[in-house]
Amino acid sequence: MLSLNKVHHIAIICSDYAVSKRFYTEILGLTIIQEVYRNERQSYKLDLAINGNYCLELFSFPNPPQRPSRPEAAGLRHLAFEVDNIDITHEYLLKNNIEAEAIRIDEYTGKRFFFIADPDELPIEFYNR
Repeated sequence: MLSLNKVHHIAIICSDYAVSKRFYTEILGLTIIQEVYRNERQSYKLDLAINGNYCLELFSFPNPPQRPSRPEAAGLRHLAFEVDNIDITHEYLLKNNIEAEAIRIDEYTGKRFFFIADPDELPIEFYNR
């Protein structure tokens, strides 16, 4: 049987690199590990971390096609982040003009969670530890 260690990273293609870079670094607080411009692809690649752990790549490509996210389509459903305090997280995002759904309770785990969307409408979930 295959033996996987962990999820290494998640890659996201952005329609507006500057807007997404600001969202993920300044609003969500991910830290930049490395940013490179790949001239042959006319594309930026931004490596991001949470608490020093590499987790996310943002890419820019000229004129990427849109991917439907609502109604739910086949493929990646959402990106989820664990937080220590769901109420503080919800309030922080609202204060930063990020539209957030109401906090709900997961019927199976009893944990509280809510969703927002990134600049390209990718659903992002915040899930209480």
